[in-house]
Amino acid sequence: MSSRTDHQKTGFAFLLIAFLFFLWGFAHNLDPILIPHLKRSFNLTTTQSTLVDSSVFIAYFLMALPAGLAIKKWGYQTSIILGLLLFSAGCFLFIPAANLQSYTFFLVALFIIACGLTFLETAANPYASALGSPDTSTQRLNLAQSFNGLATALAPVIGARVILTKGYSDTELSAMSDSLRVQALASEASSVKLPYLVLGVILLLIAIVFKFIKLPQIHYKTSLQEKSQSILHAFKHRHLTWAVAAQFFYVGAQVCIFSLFILYATQAASLSEIEAADYLGVCGIAFLIGRFLGTFFMRFIAPNRLLALYAGINVFLCLIAILAQGLITVYAIVLICFFMSIMFPTIFALGIKGLGADTEYGSSLIIMSIVGGALLPRLFGSLSDATGSIQLGYVVPLLSFIVIVLYGLYGYQSTSSEKDTDPTLVSLAH
Repeated sequence: MSSRTDHQKTGFAFLLIAFLFFLWGFAHNLDPILIPHLKRSFNLTTTQSTLVDSSVFIAYFLMALPAGLAIKKWGYQTSIILGLLLFSAGCFLFIPAANLQSYTFFLVALFIIACGLTFLETAANPYASALGSPDTSTQRLNLAQSFNGLATALAPVIGARVILTKGYSDTELSAMSDSLRVQALASEASSVKLPYLVLGVILLLIAIVFKFIKLPQIHYKTSLQEKSQSILHAFKHRHLTWAVAAQFFYVGAQVCIFSLFILYATQAASLSEIEAADYLGVCGIAFLIGRFLGTFFMRFIAPNRLLALYAGINVFLCLIAILAQGLITVYAIVLICFFMSIMFPTIFALGIKGLGADTEYGSSLIIMSIVGGALLPRLFGSLSDATGSIQLGYVVPLLSFIVIVLYGLYGYQSTSSEKDTDPTLVSLAH
């Protein structure tokens, strides 16, 4: 009976954590809608519009270590609640940002949201990985990340109809005087207030739920009973160092692809913004299907090999995105999204495998590497602006996927001394 009860509690905890994956996936995948919306409203260049991503992913770099320290001191559940509260506060800040018609204020609000997401991801990824047998940790994390994929499919379609449809046409804007055009474009920014207000309220309610439930506690054990001394101590794990690098390039590539998709599709395939947003929803569906199929394929193919195979295919697809014209470029991006689907959770799970007492610090380091999402899109945007072709920006994801191929083939391997410690045993206390 006790074993059955433990299994039920573990299953319930996994469902709650999986819902968190959906929430931050939804928030992240509203960013591709915000970028063209704010670019138009504030008359930004492509490079300036990528500050949306920079403000989000710089927060991951700055807050990941504090999040790891918070988990060590207060535990996973308290850290999750703190993350939800920060997430909610950032959503509410969209209201004064729109009222003041300030792009800078929007960036500050996005930074606060990302601080909350950092706490959630630093806690939820290793927690989901640990809720069960170590042998299936990578599959389990991919399954939890599938809820993130569901949000990737829904957010662009919903966000486009709530945000992008409430603006003036180019014909209407061209007929206005300069002063009226500035006011009209700035007023379009106000369409973001309601969706972010609703999201902020939902997050507050979820934080209250997490306050009154009791999640299983995770305890890591190693045969050597070693204790983590510092974040630098975690770097002794070779495969963790590789994972940090691989995650930096993966997240950078993913953000380039998703956040700049609407700008890319309107130029490379001459789609309207709404049509492009719908195709972005298709990208999300492909991403979601890829997560579920990837979880299934890992029963038969080693996760690192599947990772290397998918990354290699994406190198080829990036060449199509650079060289082709018309809708085939969009179809290539849809396929890239399918093959990207397993990358974040697989890199993460392989990177923290065998860390034992270093798990929290290792999780923080991998989350810090998400700063690639702040830096590589800027490089993508600068390359696009300099050449006059957004398609050439896909050189950045192409090179990133080459790094991931190397990680899947070589970098995932632990040293023999790490394997001997067998630090992945997990116990659940209620």
